[in-house]
Amino acid sequence: MLIKPAWENKRTIYARAEEDVNLNLGLPPEQRNLQQKIKRGLIIIDKVPGPTSHEVAAWIKKLMEIDHVGHGGTLDPNVTGVLPVCLEDSTKIVQALLDSGKEYVTIMRTHENVSENQVVNTLKLFIGEIYQRPPLRSAVSRRLRIRTIYNIDYLEGDGRNWLFKVSCQSGTYIRKLCADVGELLGCGAHMHELRRTRSGPFIESQAVTFYDLVDALDLMKEGDEKPLMKMIYPIEDALSLLPHIWIRDSAVEAICTGAQLAMPGILRFESGIELNGLVAVMTQRDEAISLMRAEMSSDDMLKADHGIAASPERVIMIRGTYPKTW
Repeated sequence: MLIKPAWENKRTIYARAEEDVNLNLGLPPEQRNLQQKIKRGLIIIDKVPGPTSHEVAAWIKKLMEIDHVGHGGTLDPNVTGVLPVCLEDSTKIVQALLDSGKEYVTIMRTHENVSENQVVNTLKLFIGEIYQRPPLRSAVSRRLRIRTIYNIDYLEGDGRNWLFKVSCQSGTYIRKLCADVGELLGCGAHMHELRRTRSGPFIESQAVTFYDLVDALDLMKEGDEKPLMKMIYPIEDALSLLPHIWIRDSAVEAICTGAQLAMPGILRFESGIELNGLVAVMTQRDEAISLMRAEMSSDDMLKADHGIAASPERVIMIRGTYPKTW
């Protein structure tokens, strides 16, 4: 059975208990002002060919005069497309972005003329789990590893140049994929061009250029914050592909101190939670509190009244945002 990418998963919300929302506590993401959005937000950059992902992040740090930035997945200098850049506190969830699926559009160039039918049939063979060894020039060790390709959508070709879209697990090398396809075709092939069109929950239409960002920063200095506000996505959007758990207001501060999450503190949770999988723990007002590792699956939670549901991985919310109740 083929595995679907996270953005195609449909989740069900299960309610365990009800509790009135205290409107005096917390602040929903859509009500944050500009400084709060910068503190807990991301900008999706449409990277141009030339700079490294690290250089892009460093330029944004300098332009926005902030202390911390991080990017959600390295793009080679000549590769273009979607590059999420985490600002300030949102750097705490970079790992969740790095682990999320990706989507690319690539042009593969074969070293001899081949038929469209050959290319289409060969591409189909690479859908599912594949073995890959990262190329010589890569940011990780060159050990053999398994990666999942969710889908390859063939678009067009002319005998030597072949355009197709790849949805895949993070860490899949499209350059190596093209070389492996060429080897199977018997003529050799290489990646000619590559553009990332999705990184986790973020898609190409959400990306802005450096020119857009500079213009928005200039307008902010002139008193118009709206363009910059529109460019910054809340940290919660970056966690949208993870299964969620919503907890009681009285449990929030304990989670902020690094406590485990017990079943009595849970109000609602989503399907798709797997043992040891990453989950996003949220307030009733949809604020991200913490990334946690599940100690129970969704099915286990449906049956349990007591026990530890999740253990802390990375606290996101600042301590003291919600009152201490113990």
